[in-house]
Amino acid sequence: MILNDYYRQVSLPAGLLHIYASPSLYEALDYKVLEMANNNLQIPNNQYMSYTPDVHVGVGTCIGTTAVWSMDDGYVSPSIVGSDIGCGMRVHLTNVHRDELKEVKLRRKLVKAIEKVLPVEDHTRGHFSDIRLESIVTKGLHGLPKKYIPDGYTPRKATALTHVERSKFQVDAEVLNRFPDSVWHRSHRQLGTLGNGNHFAEIQAIEIAEENREVAEAWGMFDGQVAVMIHSGSRAWGGSVNQYCSTEIAKLMKRSGLGTADPKLLYAPLSEEAAQTYVELMYSALNYAVVNRHLIAYAIREAGREVFGSKFEMTTLYDLMHNYAWEEKHEGRSCLVHRKGATRALPPGHPDNPQPYRETGHPALIPGSMGTASYIMVGRPGGSDNYYSICHGAGRIRSRSATKRLVTLDEFASSLRVGTDEEIVVNQRSLESILDESPQAYKDVDQIIESVVGAGLAGVVAKCKPLATVKGA
Repeated sequence: MILNDYYRQVSLPAGLLHIYASPSLYEALDYKVLEMANNNLQIPNNQYMSYTPDVHVGVGTCIGTTAVWSMDDGYVSPSIVGSDIGCGMRVHLTNVHRDELKEVKLRRKLVKAIEKVLPVEDHTRGHFSDIRLESIVTKGLHGLPKKYIPDGYTPRKATALTHVERSKFQVDAEVLNRFPDSVWHRSHRQLGTLGNGNHFAEIQAIEIAEENREVAEAWGMFDGQVAVMIHSGSRAWGGSVNQYCSTEIAKLMKRSGLGTADPKLLYAPLSEEAAQTYVELMYSALNYAVVNRHLIAYAIREAGREVFGSKFEMTTLYDLMHNYAWEEKHEGRSCLVHRKGATRALPPGHPDNPQPYRETGHPALIPGSMGTASYIMVGRPGGSDNYYSICHGAGRIRSRSATKRLVTLDEFASSLRVGTDEEIVVNQRSLESILDESPQAYKDVDQIIESVVGAGLAGVVAKCKPLATVKGA
């Protein structure tokens, strides 16, 4: 059933699927996304399931999924959270104008300064060995030593602990005893590191959308402002949580006779101990993820000061996640809302907005692909129909292997405007090593944003154009 140009309901054998996408994006969907939705809807007692316009096939569940169960008789699914638990976005605003980074040579200098403080090789140790990992996974940002909260000494101007979706999840330390020393060691080494794949840190220039200029200025933004966008997750800690809990839940499913046509779709009733353990450990990974992004930003701030001097500022605009499940209230009901590759975008006045954003709604951070713009959005009241979920990015249209076969290095270099004054500087010595992350591997982010706006889920506050990108190897 087509309800408007950007929203339709699809009746599947197992239940109703809501899809937010323009006609062209909908027509281009792989039939497998409907197969996966039908499997997901076979999990008992489902209350709602939807896809955002960036939806694409994942393991067990599509990336771009929102799925909801009641806290009373519901289920939790590691497959509908994803393996990189707590993966998400962070944006910092600087006091630098894009004109100060006009020269390609200076953008290269900034990228090199960032590489000194932000490890990009996957097995390289981070620079934060003095931080206790147990404090991080049990207390989130509140477990950090004070020296890593740079604005903690000016409480009235502080944004590090307040301008975030969640700064802390309560975790019982006893549940962490399930992990061997090797997991603790590897996870500790990776604090403050990007990881590889589609993770990045990007230097961007802001262009404010005129219709939301008042909101942008209330958030401290101005045209031409240089911003830092970060995309990373919970690294080895989240991976270990996912591996351990997936094994335990698979055992439970086998004992209980649970399952669908997809053996990779894992789920358990919330009443079961395996489910409760997963939720608790998942929260520890969410704590790790928000701290990891915070420490990446801390390192980039130090690099910025090396290039621009001690007056360089980098205040937190917002930090949010797009892979998780947590309890929310909707129309007075307690629900467990899963988002896998979906972003929560609350409208002005919603009580779940962090205090600094109560009146305006919080920033919703949507990255593009390499070489394309990213977006900062704000939720609209109509988003309540979709549990306030919007897209999380552009969404892949090609696998990594297919991208390497079909996209040439010249096409990739052209996308990055290599050799021109507008070159988007990339830290990798060879574009071949990150060819699978070229923009040709992704949907057109502008079409994704058009669908979200057209559906009345969110509005654009600013467009962020890339100046330089740091990728993990």
